[in-house]
Amino acid sequence: MDTWLSDCRWLAGLAFMFSSSILLQILACALYNNWWPLLSALMYVVVPMPCLFFGGGSTQFLISRDGGGWIDAAKFLTGASAVGSIAIPIILRHADLIQTGAMFIEFVSFFIFVCTVLCFHRASLDDEW
Repeated sequence: MDTWLSDCRWLAGLAFMFSSSILLQILACALYNNWWPLLSALMYVVVPMPCLFFGGGSTQFLISRDGGGWIDAAKFLTGASAVGSIAIPIILRHADLIQTGAMFIEFVSFFIFVCTVLCFHRASLDDEW
C-alpha cells in the first residue's frame, strides 16, 4: 500500500509539473496579448513522437549506444525538436514578434518540461513502474 501511494504521489508530481509548463506557455501568450509564443508549444507535441514511433514508447533507446538507421533517426529528431523548442522563442524575439518577458517565460516553461521528461525517464527506469 505504501509503494502504491508513493507511486501516485510521483505521478501526481509529474502531472503538476507538466501542467505548470503548459500554463506558463499560455501565460506567455496571454500576459503580452500575443499568441506567437504558442508556436513553441507545437514542439512539445513533436518531442515525444520519435520515442513513440521508433522507440516503442520507451525512452531507453535515447541513452543506449546501440545504433541503427531508425534508432539514430529517432535520436536526431528528438534532439532537433528539443533545440527547436529553444530556438523558436529566440527567433520570434529577434523578429520582434514577441517581447523579452514572453521569451523568458517560454524558457522557464521549457526548463520545467525538460525536468518533467527527465523525472519520467528516471521513473521508467525503475522496475516497479
